[in-house]
Amino acid sequence: MKTIKGPAIFLAQFAGDEPPFNNFQDICQWASDLGYLGVQIPSWDDKLFDLEKAATSETYIDEIQGIASDAGVVITELSTHLQGQLVAVHPAYDKMFDGFAPDKVHGNPKARTEWAIQQMMHAAQASAKLGLNAHATFSGALAWPYVYPWPQRPSGLVEAAFSELAKRWLPILNAFDEVGVDVCYEIHPGEDLHDGITFERFLAETGNHQRCKMLYDPSHFVLQQLDYLQYIDFYHEFIRMFHVKDAEYNPTGKSGVYGGYQSWVDRPGRFRSLGDGDIDFISIFSKLSQYGFDGWAVMEWECAIKDSQQGAEEGAPFIEDHIIRVTEKAFDDFADSGIDEAENREILGLD
Repeated sequence: MKTIKGPAIFLAQFAGDEPPFNNFQDICQWASDLGYLGVQIPSWDDKLFDLEKAATSETYIDEIQGIASDAGVVITELSTHLQGQLVAVHPAYDKMFDGFAPDKVHGNPKARTEWAIQQMMHAAQASAKLGLNAHATFSGALAWPYVYPWPQRPSGLVEAAFSELAKRWLPILNAFDEVGVDVCYEIHPGEDLHDGITFERFLAETGNHQRCKMLYDPSHFVLQQLDYLQYIDFYHEFIRMFHVKDAEYNPTGKSGVYGGYQSWVDRPGRFRSLGDGDIDFISIFSKLSQYGFDGWAVMEWECAIKDSQQGAEEGAPFIEDHIIRVTEKAFDDFADSGIDEAENREILGLD
C-alpha cells in the first residue's frame, strides 16, 4: 500500500485572459493560496506554458520549475488532451476539431495530424526534462461515430479503426518509452478509448506496449453507468494518473444516458463540483491506496451549476480529507504471539 499525493489541480479549466489566470506565476500562486500542493499543466495554452521551448531549453525548464517552487507548488504532470485528440480525428469532426490546432493546418487533416504527433514528441521530451514519469492525454477517435451499432457496422470496421489508431500512436509511445515516461490515456466518451474493453483492444494492437497506461476519472464512468469501483480492481496495474472529478446520473422517463441533445445543466448525467455529485470517493481512495497507487490526486473542475472559484476553493480540502495515510503496521500487531516456525508446526500437528 502507498499514500496518494495531493491535493493538486488541473489548470485547464481555470486559465483565462484575466489575472491571476493569464500567466503561470500568478495561477500557481492562486492554486497554492487555495491549499494545492501541485499543478497539472495544459500544454496547449501559451499563456501558461510553451511546450516546444520546454522540449528544447533547459533554461526554460529551470525557469518554469522555479516559478512553481517559489509559489509553493510542484508540477505534477503535463497534459496534451487537445493535441492527443488530433492524433486521430474522424472526418465528421474535422471542422469542430480544427479549433484545437494552429491556423496554418486548418482545413488540412493530414497536416493537422502531423502537427499533433510532433506536439506529442515535444511532450515526451518536456516531461522528461521536468523529471516527470507520467503524461496525460486523449487517444483521439476514428470509430466513435459508430459507437452505437445502428446501422449495422460493416465487418472489420472497428478492427481497422483500432489498427490505424495504434499505428499512429506507436511511434509516440516509443518516444515516451525512450525517456521513461508513461502515456496515460484519459478513458473518456468521445475517444476510442472510452471504457475498459476499448482500452484492452487498443493495448493489444500496440503489442501490450509498456508505456500504454491510464488516467482514471470516475466521472466519465458514472455518465456511462459503468462500475467505476470494479474498474479499479480490473485495471489498477495500468492506472498511473487520477482526476478527482464528481458527477451525478439522474435518469427520467424522458431522458437517460444519451441526454436528448440537451445542455449540460439539463442532462441526466452531468459533472459536478467535488462533493456535490454521487461518486463514492471514500471507496475510490481506499481502493487506489490498497493497490499501491502513489500518484497525484488532481482535481479537475467541471460543473454546470457551481462557480469555478468556489469549486476550486472547496476542492483542496475535499481531497485532503480523502487522502489515506496508509498504515505501516497491522492493527492487531499488539496481539502478535511471536510464535516461531517450530511452534507453528506443532500447533498444526505436523511434528
